[in-house]
Amino acid sequence: MKTFLTQLLDTLLPPSCLACDAQVAADGQFCAACFRRMNFISAPFCESCGVPLPFAGAAGEGGCCQRCEISPPAFTQARAALRYDAASRGVITAFKYADRTEAARGIAQLMLRPGRELLARADLLVPVPLHPARLRWRCYNQAALLTSRLSRLTGRPCALDALRREKATAPLERLSRAGREAELAGAIVPRQGFTATNQTVLLIDDVMTTGTTANACALALRAAGAARVDVLTAARVADPSLA
Repeated sequence: MKTFLTQLLDTLLPPSCLACDAQVAADGQFCAACFRRMNFISAPFCESCGVPLPFAGAAGEGGCCQRCEISPPAFTQARAALRYDAASRGVITAFKYADRTEAARGIAQLMLRPGRELLARADLLVPVPLHPARLRWRCYNQAALLTSRLSRLTGRPCALDALRREKATAPLERLSRAGREAELAGAIVPRQGFTATNQTVLLIDDVMTTGTTANACALALRAAGAARVDVLTAARVADPSLA
């Protein structure tokens, strides 16, 4: 029955390219023209934060970038599907700000490949939270949509309200790394009553830039008892030093 309903839905609403309206074979695909424009993340990348590296020798002995070697993040590993650049920005921006919530189906499919190992060991999937005021303005949390979809695709349980954003932070896109850290200090906390004792939690978001938000969320999850926190995003800024 599920297969029949899926086929019926694809007949009535055939899957379209994530970046344009061209018809494709399945969710999470790009048409040939858009596929050639996309930059999928592949090795070499930092074993910890997942940032793409210019060459294999750029990693230290532990396979990590210099920043992670000097100051290890609160999360253990982060992975992403796409480089966040001119090609992928339109896909993410439309999903995040233009009510293209249906894109969550396809974007979550893209995240399965880079997140295979992280999803396999995760006990719980948790989204990066939005402040209530921003959620009312936007009407949806794009990270929660991705988390819900990934939970359905993998069978992993999720807790969409595990974290709360208590502070209405300024737009982080305009801030330096130091500015982001200062703005996020104490802004994200576990929901009252939420515990993740001895669990491996996978944090889900649309884009990772400097990793500051992911780090703040990881600290909150560890405060709730998580033994390990990994991060999976749709896209990753390739050179966060420029962000």
